[in-house]
Amino acid sequence: MEFIRSNAPSFQSDVNFCPRCGAILPTLGHTGGLVCVVCKFEADIETMEELEVKYVIEFNTKSDYIQEQQLKSAQSKTDGPLVERKCPRCGNETMSYASLQLRSADEGQTIFYTCTKCQFKETENS
Repeated sequence: MEFIRSNAPSFQSDVNFCPRCGAILPTLGHTGGLVCVVCKFEADIETMEELEVKYVIEFNTKSDYIQEQQLKSAQSKTDGPLVERKCPRCGNETMSYASLQLRSADEGQTIFYTCTKCQFKETENS
């Protein structure tokens, strides 16, 4: 199988990146051309200077920030991922869990469950 090398761009990219492979193009100043160190794509520096790059910066709204803080606050009250398990104390259907290997390696792990509502904790040896 023979690969054909072409200097034609494969995709449109930022001027700081190779348009054929996406590697970062080295900055060589204002003389000569640019050569990609990965795929050997050659570009004239004047051609690259004519390209215009536009960036869009989107900021979060205040309500996005408040929702994110509320979510972090709710997650900080849990000890890990959530699972559908009924709390024996309050009957809540959601508990978080964490697992640790407390016994020898040839035995199962210990799972610690925490109720997301009343913070009741229980363990299970698997």
